[in-house]
Amino acid sequence: MSDLKQKILAAVREDLVCVEKALADHLHPHFELVGQVAGHLLFAGGKRLRPLLMMRASRLCGCEKEDLAQFAVIFEYLHAATLMHDDVVDGARLRRGKAVAHNVWDPPTAVLTGDFLLARSLSLAARTGLPEVIEVIAGITEQMSQGEIRQLAHKGDVALGETIYLDVIRCKTAVLFQGACRTGALIAAAAPDQAAAMDAYGFHLGLAFQMADDLLDYTQSTADLGKAAGADLREGKLTLPVIRTLEQAEEADRVWIEALIRNPDFSTAEFERLIALMGDYGGIEYTRQCAADHVRQAKEALGGFEDNDHRRLLCDIAEYAWSRSS
Repeated sequence: MSDLKQKILAAVREDLVCVEKALADHLHPHFELVGQVAGHLLFAGGKRLRPLLMMRASRLCGCEKEDLAQFAVIFEYLHAATLMHDDVVDGARLRRGKAVAHNVWDPPTAVLTGDFLLARSLSLAARTGLPEVIEVIAGITEQMSQGEIRQLAHKGDVALGETIYLDVIRCKTAVLFQGACRTGALIAAAAPDQAAAMDAYGFHLGLAFQMADDLLDYTQSTADLGKAAGADLREGKLTLPVIRTLEQAEEADRVWIEALIRNPDFSTAEFERLIALMGDYGGIEYTRQCAADHVRQAKEALGGFEDNDHRRLLCDIAEYAWSRSS
C-alpha cells in the first residue's frame, strides 16, 4: 500500500499544491474566526481525495481548464463541514490526531463554521455557471444530512441490518465521491454516457472507501487513525464488520457482543475479544470482500475511457481505497 500511495502522491503533487492554495484563498477574505476554526480541521492533514477526484475526472473527460482547483475545493469544504458537524453530534474528542474544533472553541462556533463551509460550497458551485452542478451540490448536502439523521436514529441498534447500513454510507460518503466525479464530468461538458460512467465510478469508490474506513476502527491504533480506536462502537455506530459478525455469531457470542455495544465504557481487553470474534465469524473478511467488489465495479465503470494517465490514476485511487484496510 505504501508504494501505491507514493505513486499516487507523485502523480498529483502539482494538483495538491493548487488545491491547498485554493482552500486558503477562499477562506482568507472572511471573518478571521471562521478561517481559524475551519483551518483547524482543513489544514490538519487529510488526503484531499475528493477535490483530486473532481479534477482528474474532469481531465479524463477532456477538460483542459487550468482553474479546476477553484471548484474542486467545493468537495473538501463539504467534507470538512460534515466532519465538524459529526464531531459535535458524536461528542468526539479527536480528529486527524488533533482536538476537535468544538473542544478547542465551543459547539456553537464549530456548528456555525460548518454551516459557513456548506454555504461557501454552494457559492462556489454557482460560479461554475452550470445549474447542473448547483443541483449536484444541493443534492449532496441534502443526502448527507439524511444519512446522518438515519444513523442517529439507529444509534446502538443491535438489530441494524446491512441494507440500512449501505443506505447510510451511501448518503454519508458515496454521494460526495459520486458528486465530485460527476461535477468533473459536467465542467468538462462530457457526453451523457461519460458523465454516467464517472457517476458510477464515484459511487462504487465511495462505498469501498467507507467500508475500508470502517475496518480501520478494528485494525489500526489510535495513532494511525487520528482518533480513538473503537470510537465508532463507543458512539453506537454499527458498521459492516460488526453487523456481519452479529449475523454469523452463535447465540452466546452474539449476546456478549450485544451487551458490549450497549456499554460504551468497554475495556481494551473486551474490545480485543470483539476483534477476535470478528475474525472467527468472518466479519472483517466479509467487509474486505464487499469493498473489493465495489473497487472492481468502480474500475469497470472506467472501461469506456481511453487508457491514459488520468484513467490509470483513478484506477490506482480505487485500489488504494481498498488496500488501506489490509
